[in-house]
Amino acid sequence: MIPRLLTEQVKRSAAWFPIVSVTGPRQSGKSTLVQHAFPDYTYLNLEDPELRNQANVDPISFIRNRSTRLIIDEAQYAPDLFSMLQVVSDETKQPGQFILSGSQNFLLLKQIKQSLAGRVGVLKLLPLSYAETLTARPELTIEEFTLTGGYPHLHSAHVPRGIFFESYLNSYIERDVADYLDVRNLTMFRTFLRLCAQHVGGLIKETTFANELGITYRTVKSWMSILESSYITFSLPPYFGNLNKRLTKTPKLYFYDTGLLCHLLRIETVQDLQEHPLFGEIIENLVISETVKRYYNALKTPELYFYRDDSKIEVDLIDCTRSQTKPELIEIKSGRMYHDRFAKHLRSIGTLLNVPDENRTVAMRVDKPYTDHDVNICPIRELLLKAEDPVS
Repeated sequence: MIPRLLTEQVKRSAAWFPIVSVTGPRQSGKSTLVQHAFPDYTYLNLEDPELRNQANVDPISFIRNRSTRLIIDEAQYAPDLFSMLQVVSDETKQPGQFILSGSQNFLLLKQIKQSLAGRVGVLKLLPLSYAETLTARPELTIEEFTLTGGYPHLHSAHVPRGIFFESYLNSYIERDVADYLDVRNLTMFRTFLRLCAQHVGGLIKETTFANELGITYRTVKSWMSILESSYITFSLPPYFGNLNKRLTKTPKLYFYDTGLLCHLLRIETVQDLQEHPLFGEIIENLVISETVKRYYNALKTPELYFYRDDSKIEVDLIDCTRSQTKPELIEIKSGRMYHDRFAKHLRSIGTLLNVPDENRTVAMRVDKPYTDHDVNICPIRELLLKAEDPVS
């Protein structure tokens, strides 16, 4: 098993809450993580038809006849179980009684909200970060990681990435998405997913998507919601502040895993990646998604934005997670040669937001960090390996 940064946070959460739930995309390593973190717990997987039937037919006996130190995997398959978990956790009032995980996050979180609100610590396990992957593959470059992505099976079993991602998409669409769409729409949904990849790093314009696919605006909104709730894509909101500017109100579209993104774009090699017309957007996606992982792994909620006004002045990333008053401004470039024009918008927006010079960064594929006047030029690799202190 590749060590996960979230492991200690899961253990800490089990000391705070009676129930802990680990959510995240399919095959991100949730089952492996919880079994590794709690080796003395009884593990129950409701993918097993017999166990699932027991949990649905008689949830009271299913819980009462076992110890309260349980890991229940694929818990969403037994919705009536959640009320019983509430009863037992309220009776004993002990932390760390039940650990839940599941691959259909929309169902799992729905049951948690309905029955277990206030009793559950919810953690998000995304695919491996670059820092985590280096513990198993120390020679991996950021370009190779961008192409491969962070799904653990790709790095532990060395499955060919094309075979892995086709299998992943089939499982995702047939098992996670099919319950929400009629069969006729499954092929169109896959086309929609590829269209999202082609618009990575761009503003989310549902009307454009609807027109290109010949579907309704409402359908696009629904499908986008499915992608976000299943941790395939996420939206980066625009920055709003008390500024005398007309700011963009539309969020941008990104993928949690750049390997899946590259597969959807039919990028097969590092050379293909570097020559692709969306290479800049893909590297931008890499930096932003890795920033999201870094905060989730430290039990922090990312407060990330981008800036764009009606004058087309733009900054790729405004990170307010540590400080609302002194955010970090990051401009992301895929090149290796710095030009002063890269920092033009950093300077103007930095002045507008009163951001100190040390919080203005251009992230590039350079080898060493250096400073150019009032701007920091930072290697992307160094940014990806940045550590984050967990919530204390």
